[in-house]
Amino acid sequence: MMRSMYSAISGLKAQQTMLDVTANNLANVNTIGFKASATSFQDALSQTQRGAAAANAGGFAGQAAAQVGLGVQIGAITNRMTGGGLQTTGNPLDIAISGEGWMRVALAPGAPNPANPTAGTPAVAAMNYTRAGNFIRNNEGFLTTQDGYYVIGRSGTGAGAVDCYINIPTGATDISIGADGSVSFVPPAGWAPGPGMPPIGADGRAIAGYVSLATFPNEQALAHASGNRFIANAASGAEVVGTPSSVGYGTAVGGAIEMSNVDLATEFTNMIVAQRGFQANSRVISTGDEMLQDLVNLKR
Repeated sequence: MMRSMYSAISGLKAQQTMLDVTANNLANVNTIGFKASATSFQDALSQTQRGAAAANAGGFAGQAAAQVGLGVQIGAITNRMTGGGLQTTGNPLDIAISGEGWMRVALAPGAPNPANPTAGTPAVAAMNYTRAGNFIRNNEGFLTTQDGYYVIGRSGTGAGAVDCYINIPTGATDISIGADGSVSFVPPAGWAPGPGMPPIGADGRAIAGYVSLATFPNEQALAHASGNRFIANAASGAEVVGTPSSVGYGTAVGGAIEMSNVDLATEFTNMIVAQRGFQANSRVISTGDEMLQDLVNLKR
């Protein structure tokens, strides 16, 4: 009886964790670029009542082990990395990714130089990754996240491209983001691109850089960070960097953002399942208590 009560306690804890995960998903139903999580359980240790035995020459046919389980534990809390719906905003600095890839953002190790966007880019270890493309320009013209992380781009789409900051100078007009992640604009008079950056095109437009994307061998293992960002770790594997519309990467959609991938029907169903599981384990504890009470009452 005591064993059953402790098993039920483990069930209560597991169902509570499932409800916690569900509550966080529902809280972020309108969070831009949010990826929902899912809970899975696994059985805990089992106590062997009788060992297994093989058949022998004496006519014994063998027997299976007899075990009593000792409860449940959290097996995994995994990220659901499916894409969310795209919402058109009309803001030329907003970017959504349709398909694979995570936009790379980071805090700058020093003060970026608008005249040389390829200088002083952060190391790979400092990178964060996001699908929330509601970007802004800071006071120096750099493309950043809402909480001050620089958007890391590439100087081109070819093999010789390097990381760069994306800087749109003061006075630039007609800013747009192409399907290949290019951030282009009509530059002000006298402006010239920095070292290693694409020259001004024949149409008079300049490219501030290409929004860079990263893919991972195991993107489900990316760890949540605050501010709609994820970080890589040993389980996710190292980033593989590219640009939108290239092989293996999604397409950039300018003037749009990706919404949360939380599915309300799924989350409310999970809430009911967690509630009923919690209720069932509570009944086990109540039943065990009643049986203990009957046992104590044997002594008059």
